[in-house]
Amino acid sequence: MLLTVDVGNTNLVFGVFKGETLTQSWRLATLRERTADELGILVSDLFEARGLDKAEIDGVIMASVVPSLTGTMAEMIRRYFDLQTKVIEPAEDAVFAGMPIRYERPSEVGADRFVNGIAAYERFGRVDGRPVIIVDFGTATTFDCISSRGEYLGGVICPGVDISADALFQRAAQLPRVDVCKPKRVIGQTTVESMQSGLFYGYVAMVEGIEARLREEFEPMSGEGAPICVATGGMAAVVAEQTSVIEAVVPELTLCGLRIVWERFRAKMSQ
Repeated sequence: MLLTVDVGNTNLVFGVFKGETLTQSWRLATLRERTADELGILVSDLFEARGLDKAEIDGVIMASVVPSLTGTMAEMIRRYFDLQTKVIEPAEDAVFAGMPIRYERPSEVGADRFVNGIAAYERFGRVDGRPVIIVDFGTATTFDCISSRGEYLGGVICPGVDISADALFQRAAQLPRVDVCKPKRVIGQTTVESMQSGLFYGYVAMVEGIEARLREEFEPMSGEGAPICVATGGMAAVVAEQTSVIEAVVPELTLCGLRIVWERFRAKMSQ
């Protein structure tokens, strides 16, 4: 069994795979001050609650965009699972992982964006021979572009919807803090409704606008046809309901990408 770990700025996501099947997953808040022992106790309790034996885990792979937690998480795995963690380094892992990186500075590509690209390409791009655009609604909203040959081309990074909501609250004295959700109507009839409308439908329009511009650049960039747009992250499903540009929603895309990279890493190590 494989333990996959996605260390994000907002959430820590754990997934347990048996073969290709994701059997369990958990999501915890990212708290940078947590110690290895605190994380170990939390994860041990999660395993026990689901009737899982930690001793059955024979591999661990992690994508982290929080450097201060990368070492802490690896230390937790060493103490509580007695295993070494494979930490994704896109610039170093691109060759064996099967996804060349065309970024000017490959070391700047986030591990989560890299494995998202691998998962989306394997599930959609390789099957249909099409390029892929991945929209990830996380702390930042990112757009990543994968060629039909499985190359990571680059993308777009925007503030996440929660960051925008916090900015409105912090910078405008008379605006309250609001939960971001789909409002009852576009024309808000209260301040809260108006803010929710601007945040929600503003992000729907942003997705449509950026996706259209990326689509325009794909053909001259790579001589390829129309890409398929895949979404993941917190607001993926609700935004996808409001636009036709998102063709598929895969909530556990990052964990699936980690599993694929692990299989390729294991194959490399056995050579």
